[in-house]
Amino acid sequence: MSAQDIVIPDLGGADEVEVIEIAVSKGDQVAAEDPILTVESDKASVDLPAPAAGKILEITVKVGDKVREGDVVGSLSVAGGGEATAEPQEETEAAPADDRPETVAPPKDPPAEAPAPAVHADKPTADTSPAPAPDIADTARVHAGPAVRKLARELGADLGRIKGTGPKHRILKEDVQGYIKKQLQQAQQGGVSGSGIPGVKLPDFSQFGKVERESLSRIHSMTAANMHRSWLNVPHVTQFDEADITDLEDFRKGQKAAAEQRGVKLTPLPFLLKACARALQALPQFNVALDLEKQELVRKQYIHIGIAVDTPAGLMVPVIRDVDQKGLWALAEEAADLAERARNKQLKPAEMQGACFTITSLGGIGGTAFTPIVNTPEVAILGVSKAAIKPVWDGKAFQPRLMLPLSLSYDHRAVNGADGARFTNLLAEVLGDIRRLLL
Repeated sequence: MSAQDIVIPDLGGADEVEVIEIAVSKGDQVAAEDPILTVESDKASVDLPAPAAGKILEITVKVGDKVREGDVVGSLSVAGGGEATAEPQEETEAAPADDRPETVAPPKDPPAEAPAPAVHADKPTADTSPAPAPDIADTARVHAGPAVRKLARELGADLGRIKGTGPKHRILKEDVQGYIKKQLQQAQQGGVSGSGIPGVKLPDFSQFGKVERESLSRIHSMTAANMHRSWLNVPHVTQFDEADITDLEDFRKGQKAAAEQRGVKLTPLPFLLKACARALQALPQFNVALDLEKQELVRKQYIHIGIAVDTPAGLMVPVIRDVDQKGLWALAEEAADLAERARNKQLKPAEMQGACFTITSLGGIGGTAFTPIVNTPEVAILGVSKAAIKPVWDGKAFQPRLMLPLSLSYDHRAVNGADGARFTNLLAEVLGDIRRLLL
């Protein structure tokens, strides 16, 4: 028998993740690939599998601890002395497409205004929210040792803006580091430092009546930050249109028996996926990314489409790959599987990366139109509202037709208005006569 370390595998670009559940105890027998603990990243919960079969000798972390790639979180006794390790099953959620650099020169002068509230982690380790800007004399009276003051000078941090977590509110090195980290995150997420927009100071709502507070989930926090960043950085334009899906719906409902035989539900989504794939092929200016640093346009030679899924934990966007190469039945099965696993927080990080375009549908809820926010670095997103019967003039009389509202938001830096209209026109043509998908 020999001891083998239990190591955190590749995190797929995430800096650190939080331990939210420990599935084993000291002395437990486990088989290879049995879950040992569960960690949560920004958008997914992932089980850490046992690297081999054996007996748990110790677990050195507890719920709430933050861990990084390569950290040893325990050990187990393995028969035979081998160090056969299983491939790590999953990575934790990769950082959003604007991957944050590990080291960035800190700002020499923090902004004069109080920064907007930072995205909250589930369990913050220390309160690093800035205090009101002090006078120079106040800074001299801050409780901090010489080493801490030296560190603050080197990083350009104003001690008067930092709340101390030491005895009698003494400022520690960790407080200075946490403050700088928070300022950088705000600058990169479109906060006060990055956008120049002052934060909104909330009143004390309890003076008006009873209130309750609860922490935002990690998914909700990251979605809010990503949407804010996209809205501030992308010049949005939304093109509205309608598609006549009367014949499509007749065909779809006519496949009910075949769908039941296959054990899959044929919804309108697979048709939307195929229609969008056709439009992306015909109008490749929608299948790009802008690299403003290099002043280049990245043209993608693949068609992967994200589908926004409403889950109890927040909005998640799994990605269906190579949509143009798959049939309606395959797309229906894959979309249903991804949506179900998204609601159960069982998606792998790789299954939420690499989209060229996104579809978000509110058709099952209602509404006539909306403005979806582009999921940058994608340059377009299609919003779908609830279909309704409307009178449509056929040249001789009004006919009742089932009309599907389409809302196409796009990045006006990459896409012209005329192309936006062409995209929705093409979608309407394909959805109006699905035989066009065969051409």
